[in-house]
Amino acid sequence: MRNLSRFAWTILLAGLVGATVVAAQQQPWSVRAANAAMKEWPSGIFSPAGAAPAWTHGQGVLLQGLEAVWKNTVDRPDFLYIEHSVNPLVGPEGQLPWLKANGSKLGTVQLGRPLMLLYGESLKKRYYNAVTALYEQLQHQPRNASGGFGVAQKMPNQMTLDSIDEAEPFYAAYAKMFHHPEVFADITKQFALMQEHARDAKTGLLRQGWDESRKAVWANKKSGASSAAWARGMGWYMAALVDTISSYPKDNPGRKQLIAILKKDARAVARYQDAKTGLWWEVMDRAGTKGNYPEASGSCLFVYALAKGVRLGYLPEHYDVVAERGYKGVLSHFVKTGANGAFTLSGTVEPTDLGSEPGHDGSYAFYVTQKTLTNSPMGVGVFILASTEVENIENAKLGRGDTVMLDAWFNSQKRKDVTGREVYFHYKWDDESLSGYSLFGHIFRNFGAHTATLYAEPTFENLKGAQVYIIASPDNLEKNPHAHFANAKDATQIAKWVKAGGVLAILENDTSFADLKHFNAVSEKFGIHFNSVLRMHVVGREWTMGMFHIDGNGPIFHKPLTCYVKDVSTISVSGPAKAVYTHDGDIFMAVAKYGKGTVYAMVDPWFYNEYTNGLKLPPKYENYAAGKAVARWLLEQVPKHERTEAAQR
Repeated sequence: MRNLSRFAWTILLAGLVGATVVAAQQQPWSVRAANAAMKEWPSGIFSPAGAAPAWTHGQGVLLQGLEAVWKNTVDRPDFLYIEHSVNPLVGPEGQLPWLKANGSKLGTVQLGRPLMLLYGESLKKRYYNAVTALYEQLQHQPRNASGGFGVAQKMPNQMTLDSIDEAEPFYAAYAKMFHHPEVFADITKQFALMQEHARDAKTGLLRQGWDESRKAVWANKKSGASSAAWARGMGWYMAALVDTISSYPKDNPGRKQLIAILKKDARAVARYQDAKTGLWWEVMDRAGTKGNYPEASGSCLFVYALAKGVRLGYLPEHYDVVAERGYKGVLSHFVKTGANGAFTLSGTVEPTDLGSEPGHDGSYAFYVTQKTLTNSPMGVGVFILASTEVENIENAKLGRGDTVMLDAWFNSQKRKDVTGREVYFHYKWDDESLSGYSLFGHIFRNFGAHTATLYAEPTFENLKGAQVYIIASPDNLEKNPHAHFANAKDATQIAKWVKAGGVLAILENDTSFADLKHFNAVSEKFGIHFNSVLRMHVVGREWTMGMFHIDGNGPIFHKPLTCYVKDVSTISVSGPAKAVYTHDGDIFMAVAKYGKGTVYAMVDPWFYNEYTNGLKLPPKYENYAAGKAVARWLLEQVPKHERTEAAQR
């Protein structure tokens, strides 16, 4: 399906989208808007008919919104739409033939974000070559004397809030995935320069542009900054912050600096929220002035940045209230729906670039005289982003302050990545390919929890900062000649942690893929024994051989689900352990209460991307939904005292 002609793709997508439009009024706004967008722009291409492929900020933001929806729903059409939209821009070996024609426009770098998604899922060298070409553009990007990225070759001294969003989230994601920790200082500098030079000391709001040479028509001759506080510009900056910080290593000093900047900006933005509508005005500090108006896209960006900042633990919880108030304003003022899933978003100001053209002087009049558009890709994209975060606010309260630790000791497999560096993979948060747990990690982060990885022995000391500890498919010698087998000491240390209130999840495998014999030393502490047998053996793509049904009446699952596993063991229980799911007489899941803690055991690591991303298994299999149910249940088992202590830490 990945090599369809544009006509065939359009027909397919129309059918897929048509199916999802059923009962549209009951769907979340994020899904409704995503489906409407794919229906309105079915090709995923925004260049005029007959024109060469090109890249726009609006296209990038729309695809970012669809990526957010896909990660929350794993609906295949969303991912395929992104793929189909991006592929015409990339040659078979990863060439970007149009890139040279654009010179050094910083806006082209934003293409790296959907390309990173496609590379992570497929590991195709084509996509790696393409994102590396964009990374190299940044290495040669014109800079001002302070080291800030100029927006283009002809404007090396000019920085804008828009270009921060276009460049920095990709720059950070590339640095994280392809081992360039040295560039995080450069990324931090880009944000800091705009904070230093574009921030108005009186209001705390940022101006859209800063020209270090002070020569631009819009630049103040003393400060170099433009003169008005444009809502969408500051929205881009804050969205870029929350999208960039997550790529930073936890111990990088720039991470703390960027979080401090985000908090400062959030305070300023909250002060300028309109008390009556919940929205933000086009020129933020001139509410009610003649010509000014509440604007949709800037409001959506603030909603997105504030809600995501709270969810990821960067901002205090009270900003959720600000975000929800803003989102209600967007819905009541700008959103209309019609029959058959029709969706309309009005009130988005057209692309508003500072420049040398007549009138593009960054003045109040410049901003308030720009046209507003209905259903622009940019506006719809930021609305989708805002929707995904607001729809998740209640969920994110569950695990707030909790840390979900993933084992990389008992399963410590490595492989060489495209750079030749050995990296951990197979059931790991950072592994976005079929073998990874990146989507499972996304589920926990949607519940407000932090995700971390333990590369050392699971001693009580190493575990005491975590509320949930997940061990997936401990290595046997066939999978890892350097396997760390569990022993009595490990069992004692883990049991001590569980007894104190820890929540342990053991996601085993069958004996040909994983170690059962040694690891039973751990699981038997809780009355759980993994049997060295083979069940649910699947031949080729005979998916039904791995199908099993959950009735939804148990303590973990509250609705029926059809799920899939392949080649699993079984469980025997004793003592505190109780079976919670059986299949054809075999125990597949068990739970044990042990002291103040809880243990969940399953005979398969069944939440890895291959089974959850919606791209390989037929749509009827609901492992992703099962992952949500298990993640929720695990977090619900965290004792209140553990959660309170975690929040204090």
